[in-house]
Amino acid sequence: MINRILIRIKVIQIIYSYYLNIKKDLSTVENELFFSLGKTYELYHLLLLLPIDITELQKRKQDAAKHKLLPSEKDLTPDTKFVNNKFVAQLSENNSLRKFVAGEKISWVNDANLIKKLLDSILSSDIYNDYMHSTDNSFEADREFWRKIFKTFVCNNDDLEQALEDHSIYWNDDLDIVSTFVLKTIKRFDPHSGREQELLPMFKDQDDMQFAKELLLQTILHQSEYNEWIQKQAKNWEFERIAFMDLIIMQTALAELTNFPTIPVNVTLNEYIEIAKQYSTEKSGTFINGILDGIIASLRNENKLLKN
Repeated sequence: MINRILIRIKVIQIIYSYYLNIKKDLSTVENELFFSLGKTYELYHLLLLLPIDITELQKRKQDAAKHKLLPSEKDLTPDTKFVNNKFVAQLSENNSLRKFVAGEKISWVNDANLIKKLLDSILSSDIYNDYMHSTDNSFEADREFWRKIFKTFVCNNDDLEQALEDHSIYWNDDLDIVSTFVLKTIKRFDPHSGREQELLPMFKDQDDMQFAKELLLQTILHQSEYNEWIQKQAKNWEFERIAFMDLIIMQTALAELTNFPTIPVNVTLNEYIEIAKQYSTEKSGTFINGILDGIIASLRNENKLLKN
């Protein structure tokens, strides 16, 4: 689940914090990186709980309506298509999700207002109206309904982002990318898998874990060397005037360029330019592209940039 795009971002965030605060030993910084990545995996499971908790709230509302002093016919015989959604039923029984939630003790129990707000938005939507009036009662239709709901009401939700920031500083800016993993997971759900439906693993393989560790360590260990390269290339700039975040992004990019021969140069360049656009200044992407291009040319001339 945690791909190299996310790893690069987390490494840059950890290094940024490392330089701003009292410098710690490398093992402590490495532990912080993997703790941060672990929190991202926790967020993945927390977001998977949303359809379950939203559905449970609607069930409670329908049960409460039946026990009103003077319940209407609609209160007594509510349409239960939403609360009996087959995808949510399978998700709530998923062994991997239940085990993770129990082990990490995560829940939305302290976010009742957020869950209510999400439910109200869903119930007033055209997506909900179309779903409730559809004659398609298949698992696939139920799953697609929640995929649409998630894409519309969870992704880019300001209230949800604020709630996540209140939960953990490690979840700042994580919602967008983790939401894509949740959407991918929903799409993969198969009714024949039952409780054993596989969720996404934390890492695709050991290579990605090693990539995270090495990228962090090589960036810190060779900081001075990378700064010399940057200073030499930034002829028209005073080194002290380079934005701090730009400097860290370039240091990390150089660590990747020079220590991972299987990653193409253009892939590395494109990834860090995009990170600069998102996490630094408006002009950072162009500036970083120019500096790194120059350094790459110099390294190639000196036969110091070896790629498979």
